[in-house]
Amino acid sequence: MIAVAVFASSSMTRARLEALVASRPGWRLAAPPSPRAEQVGDPVGGTLPADVLLIDPGPRPVEAYLRALSGTARLPPIMLLGGGISAAAFARLLRAGVRAILPRDASAHEIAAGIEALAAGLVVLHPSAPPVSVDKTVRRTPTEVRTDPLTPRELEILGMMAEGMGNRAIAKSLGISTHTVKFHIAAILDKLGARSRAEAVAIGMRRGLLMM
Repeated sequence: MIAVAVFASSSMTRARLEALVASRPGWRLAAPPSPRAEQVGDPVGGTLPADVLLIDPGPRPVEAYLRALSGTARLPPIMLLGGGISAAAFARLLRAGVRAILPRDASAHEIAAGIEALAAGLVVLHPSAPPVSVDKTVRRTPTEVRTDPLTPRELEILGMMAEGMGNRAIAKSLGISTHTVKFHIAAILDKLGARSRAEAVAIGMRRGLLMM
């Protein structure tokens, strides 16, 4: 059973998406966020008893919805319906919990397949989306690109970075010092040739180092 919560900019859009969920065998609608949070971005708080959160922000910035969800204790993976998302923007959305981006005019079949993928722990990008990779403005020669494999600990920390965890949270989870965490992150950035945590996550996704 896949529980899906719908967060939409208009009642018409929400009704259409809820009808899609209700029509799928083995799926059910989860309790949606409060209407006020949908309209003005008030914090949701508490938990969302869902396996996937489907968001159609309409004309409003998706960041407003993500801010409303920031206080949620348990945030399910998010599918975003909307176009014009750059690779850099997706890296930021990834840290906020977005795991799928589809065009707003995606078919019911595409949306359903994406939801099933998210429920299985995968990341979904539509073919029309930009590739999530190293910034195209960065040019490195073959000798400048490190090919050292990440250690098991570095892979573990990279996964936590992808979940949006900060240094202190990572240190507490692993039972190590924040200084050690910073050391590992520096090694990860160096080995992946990344200039930031977000870029390291994007490169890790492209190379198949992250299991979402």
